[in-house]
Amino acid sequence: MTGNDAGALTAPLHDRLLGDLDAAGARYRVLEHAPEGQTELVSALRGNTLAQAAKCLVVMVKIGKKQTRHVLAVVPGDARLDLQAVKELLGGTYVAFAAKDKAEELAGSASGTVLPFSYDPRLELVADPSLLEQPELYFNAARLDRSLALATEDYVRVAAPRVARIVTSS
Repeated sequence: MTGNDAGALTAPLHDRLLGDLDAAGARYRVLEHAPEGQTELVSALRGNTLAQAAKCLVVMVKIGKKQTRHVLAVVPGDARLDLQAVKELLGGTYVAFAAKDKAEELAGSASGTVLPFSYDPRLELVADPSLLEQPELYFNAARLDRSLALATEDYVRVAAPRVARIVTSS
């Protein structure tokens, strides 16, 4: 996939997600708002708390010298990702945020619009359990001007994330 392909995927990815949620009978609402990709600012536009926002971060983990794995870490908008916890979870030797172009390629959408779903087998989905305590999750839906409010139990059922503590305790 080239960088151009990743940009071209954004609109179809939005439609694919809605199709998957509809097919699974998921309960969600589409929220239209001014274009915004920063968690704090878009949460204010949507009217949700930061704890309800699904912040999506792509992380690169080296396993030894030859293997690299990527994780889509989904955490509450008011929490900080614990990179060391992600490294330990995968048994890694090195961890860092993925380069922007690699993150967008794997996520299939631009930075600020990354879904808390993985449509790429090279991107492992891991959600922090504290996020799943919320009754409803809010996230940009592969577009800066459209978000979803999705019932958390439907998110878990449809996305099937690996659940592990990956936020800092502070």
